[in-house]
Amino acid sequence: MTLFIVRLVAQRQLRSKYALLWLGIAVVLVPLAAVPSLLDDVAHWLGFAYAPALLFLLAIGFLFAVVVHFSWELSRLEIRVRTLAEELAPERFRAEAGSPYPAPGRQRRPE
Repeated sequence: MTLFIVRLVAQRQLRSKYALLWLGIAVVLVPLAAVPSLLDDVAHWLGFAYAPALLFLLAIGFLFAVVVHFSWELSRLEIRVRTLAEELAPERFRAEAGSPYPAPGRQRRPE
């Protein structure tokens, strides 16, 4: 799993902040899943009667946090795309209308 995540980061298919998130979760969940007695001890210490319920609670909590974070990122990017589209609209209108005048704030290139 670690090599897969590192490979994705190296190929620039996964940003490092998300790689750290996934690796951090793996550091927590893999030992709990691999060593049942550790999971039993932690579950007993936290007051869970059924140890696998703790593992599922941690996994569901993590997935909920990821979904909320991605929703926040998506909302932020949607606002950014809308702003960029509004800034580009006058340029596109001038280009389609064949206007010889440059956009406000831009110099016309010498011909």
